[in-house]
Parts: sequence; structure tokens; C-alpha cells
Amino acid sequence: MSNTVIVGAQWGDEGKGKIVDYLTDQTEIVVRAQGGNNAGHTVISEGVTYILHLIPSGILWPSKTCVIGNGVVIDPVSLLEEIDTLAEQGITVEASRLLISNRAHLVLPSHRAIDALKEARRGDQKIGTTNRGIGPAYSDKIDRSGMRLHELFDENFSARLKENLEQCNLLLSEAGIENIDVEGSVTAYAKAAERLRPFVCDTIGFLHQALADNRSMLFEGAQGTYLDVDFGTYPYVTSSNTTSGGACTGSGVPPQRIDKVVGVIKAYTTRVGEGPFPTEDDGFGDVMHGMGREFGATTGRERRCGWLDLVLLRYATYVNGIDELAMTNLDGLDGLDEIPVCTHYELDGEKLDLPPASAADLERATPIYDTLPGWKSPIDEVRKLADLPEKARDYLAYVTKMTGVPITSVGVGPDRTQTLVD
Repeated sequence: MSNTVIVGAQWGDEGKGKIVDYLTDQTEIVVRAQGGNNAGHTVISEGVTYILHLIPSGILWPSKTCVIGNGVVIDPVSLLEEIDTLAEQGITVEASRLLISNRAHLVLPSHRAIDALKEARRGDQKIGTTNRGIGPAYSDKIDRSGMRLHELFDENFSARLKENLEQCNLLLSEAGIENIDVEGSVTAYAKAAERLRPFVCDTIGFLHQALADNRSMLFEGAQGTYLDVDFGTYPYVTSSNTTSGGACTGSGVPPQRIDKVVGVIKAYTTRVGEGPFPTEDDGFGDVMHGMGREFGATTGRERRCGWLDLVLLRYATYVNGIDELAMTNLDGLDGLDEIPVCTHYELDGEKLDLPPASAADLERATPIYDTLPGWKSPIDEVRKLADLPEKARDYLAYVTKMTGVPITSVGVGPDRTQTLVD
């Protein structure tokens, strides 16, 4: 298998974890290159549900090596909780199979506290963060005041962390907010350091030796294109580059060694948190939630739901260089008589092919729809693309025609076996 980047082509939650898990069978190394434990990937295998936040989905395959790259921000305590949860589910995470970059930045308790404080102060202008400290950790990284994973093992780390937390508590006290437990946090991070020490290494050297040995890699994206700090619906975005370029800067693998980019989309559109959403439809969302679908893996929040938006998808294919699409949740449309699909926007009398840069303008944009007929039959038992109902195949052909990108896999349910491949 080639070196492949998996990216979300919407606002995240597209089902990337399932696609990565499916493609892992054909690769040797799975790499996570950006984001933090604000993201969640859900994989269902043999009736068992695994929810992953920092660890690549490839960990579920015993013969695969997983890498957490330098572009990720890591809460060491949360990472260990994830390792322990997997152990309870029968998945042993060994240092020989999980390598963590010593250049990755740390998420500290102060980052989480500041994240929550800033979000509360925004009031009606809140962004909708998960309050996991991801934004403040990246801010410190760019400000050159952050701490990297290798510093966790320095003999003076506990003293530096204590000073950091005490300074943060002064800010929290001024705001009338409960202080961080300094001693408890210092102890927790010291214990985490000892447990994580065997996993931490120079992943750059490992990955480049793997390239020299022609070992195949799968780069697992977190969040989605429209949460990218540069290309997304700013400021309602995350704090990292969630598009395909982030796979290179967040891992140290150069662009010319990437062979293919796969964009993952739902058969419709969802987003969590605040921000513009042109095709949002509350009635459709009620149907999805009533079916028990569309709740965030990390937060449990109801996802906002709407129709497939080809304006956003068109732009996503440009900025990611998407070679092929993987569509998930096609079965979510089973019961519909008609399926609207947004082809363009109308804004101030102008017909738009691509989304405007301004989130305020995107909020004002009116979607222009085509309406396709539904297939009105369950497809979760289908195991071949050719066996899908004709109108379902017409829906796929329409999306391919409108984007110019082939759909090479289709999800008709959450299990590994419910992925249909072209």
C-alpha cells in the first residue's frame, strides 16, 4: 500500500477512525500528526466499541506500529487513561507498538483551566471548544513558551510545572474560579512521566528509516477541513492544521513521500460546537438524534445535522489535494423520500462555487439545492456496491460527478464489515 493521508473533508466526525481502521489491514505504520485529546475516533469491531482520542486507530491491530507525531499536543495523564481503558478492553499497548515523539508539546492543567476561562468569558461569542486545553497549548507552542514531551523527564520539570500552575492560579483567583490542585497535578505528571518514558523517542528517525525500508504508512487525520486553523470557518476552528499538509509538518515526513490523499465525508453534513452551517436542518437533526445517531465521541454533545454541502466539499478537495473519497453513513439516509444536496450558495445576489472566507458571510449565505430521490430501503446488510439500490448508486454517482473525485468506499454501518469497496 502507498503512503496515504486520511483527512476529514467536513467539520470532523466523518468516520475517519473507521476508514483508518479498515485501511490499516493494508499498511504497516499508522501515524497521528496533529490535534490532541479534543478529537475522538470510534471504531466498532466484532461488537466491541473502542473510542480513541490520542492513540491511532491502528493500535487495534496487533501487528501494526503506531506513531504519535511532533504536531500532536499531549495531555500525559489523559493518554495513560486511554491506555488503561484499552487494556480493560483487551488491547495491550506496548512501547514496541506505540512510539511518541519527544518533540510533541505538553498539555498542562493550566491550559485546560485557561481554555475554560476564555470560553466562559466569550459568552454569546463562544467558539464551542471541548475545554481540553488544546488551544492554549498550541498558543504556548507558537509563543515559544510551551513545554515539549522530552522536558517531562528533566529533573527540574516538577519545579517548572509547579511555578506554571501557581502563576495560573493567580489568574484564576482574580476571576473567582477554583484553583488548580498544584501538588496533586505535579504528582500526577511525575507518575505519568515514569510510565510514558519507554514510549517516547525520536520518531523522525524511526519514520525515515521506515521510508528507507519501503514500509507503508497511513496518516490518521483528526477533526476536519473546516476546523483547520487556516482553511476552516475561522474563528470557529481548532488550533492546528487538520488538512493534508499537517500530516507532513506534524510528522516530519516530507510531502514528496505522500502518494495519496483520501477525503472522508458523511453522506450528509454534521458539526459540533458553534459557527456557521449553511445546510443545517433541525428537522433532519431530530431524525438523526431520534435514531440514536450523531452524538460526539469526545463530548457526548448532539451534533448539528444538515444536508451534504458540495460547496464545502469542492473547496476541501482543492486544499487537501483529495484523490478519492470515502463516504460513510450512507445508511443514515435510508428512510428519506427526497435528499437535498447543496450545489452552490447565493450571497448578496452572487452565485458562489466556493465558500467565502468570512464566517459572517458564510452565516448569511443561502444554500442552493438539487433534490435527489431517496431509495427508501435499508442498506445495512448490503456487502457489495453493486448490490446497493439503484437510487443509492445514483446518489454516489451524482457526488462523484459534481466533485470530480471518485468515491472508492462506502459505509453502510459502523462495523468493519459494513464498508463497501469499489
